[in-house]
Amino acid sequence: MTKRKRIQTATELPTSAKNTEQRILQNDTHLPKPRKKGRKWGSPKGTRLGCETSTEAPSDGPTVKEPEVGPVFPGHPKSSHIVSSPLPIRKALLKWYATVCTDRGMPWRKPHDVNLDMKERAQRAYEQTQVATVIPYYNAWMKKFPTVADLAESSVDEVNALWKGLGYYSRASRLLAAAQIVVRDYQGRLPNNAKEMEAHIPGIGRYSAGAISSIAYGERVPVLDGNVHRLFSRFLVLHAPPKSKATQDILWAAATAMVEHEYDDADHPGDINQALIELGSTICRVRDPCCGDCPLNPWCGAYNKAIRSLLDIEDLCDLCEPLTEENGVTAYPMKAKKKKARVELDVVSIVEWRSIDDRQFLLVRRPDKGLLAGLYEFPTTYMASAPALMEIPPDLVHQQLLDVLEDSVLPCKKKSLQNLELKCSNSPKYCVVNVTPMGDVSHVFSHIKKTYRVQWVVIEGGTQPPLLKCGPGQPSLDHGEYNTPKNAFWVSVTNVTKTNISTGVNKIWKYALTIWGTQEVYSW
Repeated sequence: MTKRKRIQTATELPTSAKNTEQRILQNDTHLPKPRKKGRKWGSPKGTRLGCETSTEAPSDGPTVKEPEVGPVFPGHPKSSHIVSSPLPIRKALLKWYATVCTDRGMPWRKPHDVNLDMKERAQRAYEQTQVATVIPYYNAWMKKFPTVADLAESSVDEVNALWKGLGYYSRASRLLAAAQIVVRDYQGRLPNNAKEMEAHIPGIGRYSAGAISSIAYGERVPVLDGNVHRLFSRFLVLHAPPKSKATQDILWAAATAMVEHEYDDADHPGDINQALIELGSTICRVRDPCCGDCPLNPWCGAYNKAIRSLLDIEDLCDLCEPLTEENGVTAYPMKAKKKKARVELDVVSIVEWRSIDDRQFLLVRRPDKGLLAGLYEFPTTYMASAPALMEIPPDLVHQQLLDVLEDSVLPCKKKSLQNLELKCSNSPKYCVVNVTPMGDVSHVFSHIKKTYRVQWVVIEGGTQPPLLKCGPGQPSLDHGEYNTPKNAFWVSVTNVTKTNISTGVNKIWKYALTIWGTQEVYSW
């Protein structure tokens, strides 16, 4: 037995091999981390590396059948997860990117220009932070806020109005905070290096800092988004928990090698990073990847499955998990275990104040942090651990109104819909004249399954809607001043959808309009 052991399997190498005693697996699967040092993965207890497994039972006992083990990938060296010679790979990537970079008509994607001065590069850096998933959003944003200074002078309500429909609304408020810091501390220009940008600008993490700095400033820093993650997982045949630190370290190292190692000065790092993102997005797709069109397929481990050498056990990868099925390229990256979405119930009161010739609806502003931060909604109460068939507590409406209204409102007197249709009260006192359950509206967030239990609350009295309590102002980082978005306000029936409401609230409103459309009470 030599000092360095070799992996032994059930299939002998051809006799032309230098050492016929060495064996390798010939199937197309990856060996995971060994459970116990010295045992062959998937072998019964007592089996050691380099030893055959006996299926014969002791002479004095019954025959014992060896347990069946599904196919697994053979071992592979740790070096298979390293981009060791990036130069030819990079050249092939950039040659391909030059032919496709304008195909999707992205207005923020512009050719690298070495003649740009620092001010022009800073403006391009600002434009990169606004990359939205839909081009019309980007164009509207740049028309409203052509420079970072214009953005810094805006309010959170203006920002949310343009962002409405994109989701992840906290990103919009962080963009505003970032712009205010850039104007205050950096003379209106984003920092020209990724390290400082990530450390001091809100909402910019390692990926965004790398993308902005490489594209706008030419800094040789990597990017790793979902597209590049998938691309390198396949390229490096890396089948390991995708969110683990070890996996992330390998992928970031590969992305770094592409922009830092063996580079040619003519290879702009921003083009390299954009090419990787474009390749992952359009060719190395989640499903139905176009491997035949990929410029990197000569080097792609998942495409070629070309790890076919004798393996030194000391260099054996202990990170990758087993694959029990042959799924080809799409087996990579390893699928993350999805957390089960939380199930939540909210009681939503569509509060209406009405007179003979006017109808106004109450909207309140959500907190500045958390889900749907800073957007407006109808008065809503989260019902913790409430059963699915729970009836709305009768006193809940009164509490919701107390939280928002300055004027006192008398409780409901069970006025009928017919009476509402015939005449509205002109009493100076405000009174809840009707509370009508409207049913449930479902809305799914990325991590929450939300049920909105909706009720319609009608208030009468007075010649104007009830006065509202003043909400706290929101601090602004610009010159120490304070913007004061409304904590709550009344809005006409025709303007509800024009306010900064979320997709879920808009769904509730459309649902209510559908119900009201069948009732004569709402036909006037």
